[in-house]
Amino acid sequence: MDMEFLSSCTSGGCGAKIGPDDLSVILKKLPVFSSDQLLVGYDTSDDAAVYLLKDDEAIVATMDFFSPMVEDPRSFGRIAAANALSDVYAMGAEVLFALNIVCFPEKMDKSILGEILQGGAEKLKEAGGLLCGGHSIYDKEPKYGLSVTGRAHPKHIIRNNTCKIGDQLILTKPLGVGIIMAAHRVEMASADAVSKAVYSMERLNKYAAEKMKSYHVHACTDITGFGLLAHLDEMADKTHTIELRVKDLPYFKEAYDYANDYLLTAAGQRNRNHMKDQVNVEELDFAIQELLFDPQTSGGLMISVAKDQAQSLLKEIKEVEPNASIIGEVRERQEHSIIFS
Repeated sequence: MDMEFLSSCTSGGCGAKIGPDDLSVILKKLPVFSSDQLLVGYDTSDDAAVYLLKDDEAIVATMDFFSPMVEDPRSFGRIAAANALSDVYAMGAEVLFALNIVCFPEKMDKSILGEILQGGAEKLKEAGGLLCGGHSIYDKEPKYGLSVTGRAHPKHIIRNNTCKIGDQLILTKPLGVGIIMAAHRVEMASADAVSKAVYSMERLNKYAAEKMKSYHVHACTDITGFGLLAHLDEMADKTHTIELRVKDLPYFKEAYDYANDYLLTAAGQRNRNHMKDQVNVEELDFAIQELLFDPQTSGGLMISVAKDQAQSLLKEIKEVEPNASIIGEVRERQEHSIIFS
């Protein structure tokens, strides 16, 4: 397939998200909704909303959609679905069902839309969820995603900002898919690099999430459009500092090379600007800086687990995510939310 599908969009994947600075300004103007049943709302920038149904059951709800970052429509459908489903896994929940969200150009070949939906359905089936319908509109650019509903015991919900001092941080997927796909857009990425990035983005976080159920996981989030550092900042939550071990970061070597060639993303620059007061990256290698700010589409889970269980959990996760690595530790609060070692 030629680049017509991909070139129909000006941006794609989680790199198309509204920047964290702009988004925070908008959300601050919204009224605060509170209820004894609303266990998690939008006020903490968590991965999904959680609504209490009864003492032993809560609904986990999320939605995510974006424009393409790959040429193959079916692959795009898989990636968009995997990305939307990831929020449920990050909360420690199981997927129940989902609804399609579709925007599609009126003049584009409708068989392309069929391929997108087929790809999304494949991932939902793999997740063990049900596809129950959806909504579609005509738009200038194709966009696709899911509104997902999951279920969890209220006591087993995992928040993104409840880490504890001494916790070890496990990242389950390598960084750099945003940079690789940016290079791909200008036809400067190798076929092998694109293949590895696409495989990673299509990969459900279900399998890593299943491994953490029997461990003392205190916090978890998935790494998406705001980049690793912004998600770690949310995890630190003004009460802790994350010590990040740069040498242990998993990333695609090709992404490192492309970053050194200045094949970068606008979203990465927005993430850099957003984090300027929370982290000092000046002493780091430039390409590593870019990987830390790189917007990830369907990125891995960041798991904050008790120190004495970290190696055991990592060993199990590496059975399904061989690039997983312990990349840091939770410390007492210092000047910045993230420091490097």
